[in-house]
Amino acid sequence: MKRTILLAVTTLILTCMRYVATAQTTYTLAAAIDTARVSSPVLKAQYMNIDASQADVITAKLRPNPNLNNQTMQLVSSDRFAPGTRWSSKDNRQVWYQVTKPIQWPNQRKYKIETANKNVTLANNVYQENVRNLSLQVGNSWITCWVLKKRLALLNDSRGNLDTLVKINELRYKNQVITQTDLSRTRVLLDQYNLQLSVFMQDYQNELQNLQLLTGTTDSVDIDTSSVVQSIEPTATLDSLITLTMENRTDVVLAKSNIDERSSNIKFQQAMAVPQPQLGVIYNPQNSVPYIGFYGAIDLPFFNRNQGEIKKAHIQEQQAEQELSATRRQVMTDVATSYKTYQLQKQNLKKYEGILQQSQQILDNVKYAYLRGGTTIIDFLDAQRNWYDTRLLYYDALQSYYQSYVQLLFATGLINQL
Repeated sequence: MKRTILLAVTTLILTCMRYVATAQTTYTLAAAIDTARVSSPVLKAQYMNIDASQADVITAKLRPNPNLNNQTMQLVSSDRFAPGTRWSSKDNRQVWYQVTKPIQWPNQRKYKIETANKNVTLANNVYQENVRNLSLQVGNSWITCWVLKKRLALLNDSRGNLDTLVKINELRYKNQVITQTDLSRTRVLLDQYNLQLSVFMQDYQNELQNLQLLTGTTDSVDIDTSSVVQSIEPTATLDSLITLTMENRTDVVLAKSNIDERSSNIKFQQAMAVPQPQLGVIYNPQNSVPYIGFYGAIDLPFFNRNQGEIKKAHIQEQQAEQELSATRRQVMTDVATSYKTYQLQKQNLKKYEGILQQSQQILDNVKYAYLRGGTTIIDFLDAQRNWYDTRLLYYDALQSYYQSYVQLLFATGLINQL
């Protein structure tokens, strides 16, 4: 059973080493987020909404096409034909050619183009908000990978130290210095580490795959654990952060641009309440006698004065203003809670520094005493577990701290500056 576990762990380690060896890109937190902005297939698809909005601007600038109308009336009764003519003679036919064109009032064209341009700005702000949301996902995924890689390094070191101790204890057991039970206890703990190693390694691989999907890269990815994670230090006070966020966070900018677009739409719908005339010319040969005339038509606004669209535009503007108000309240809550959480996690992390030093000192002392026969294997294994568990808790705290850091950057909108 032990050989099977050891073989499985060894195979998994070799597979992961081969996976890391073929990795072409090692990412820092900022590099991973920046790569996602450029390569993410989701963002690429969403960016096309901007191009589609720009195409609407082209449509808004187009003027109405002229309309060509032809009516031909043929005399049917042969006894009514002109003398000496046949059915196909132009003397027995009336033809009507009419060319008209809708007249677009200047304000209608102006506000139609203005609204289309505001829609381009709106689409761009929607895209920036999508970038902010994706940056949060990439940041959390990167931090998870970072912590898992640190845990793997810790577990590998602990496993290596314990493996050395097992070999020492096998020699000591052979020399009858320790009992079979002491040797078995050491091996059991080593087997536990081997099982944890396989779980951690699989979790790390899974999260790397998720990070690769989010960044949109086709190459294998790896995590840079040697660089500084915090490239932006939020040192401002809570009030100044809230003020800064109210101006720069993408969802606030999006809500404001939405109001701007709705205001332009109101002007456009009001301009459309004015009827559009149609003017044109007529050429009308009647029984070979040519006539020329002019054509003009306009709707009489007795019933339809675009009341429904105007009212709808006003409601949509009020809706956008309400959304801005709700977004601002959400900003205040997000920044306040994320800032306080970040400060708390930062304080908790400092407290772990002393605990880590104490657990290391205890392990060194107990190990020294055990190898010289001054204490039992139980004391040493207990110190080893305490040392290992303390560092796992430290990495949990470190993960919570870095996630609170990314969440604070997300809440303030600074994550788009990474």
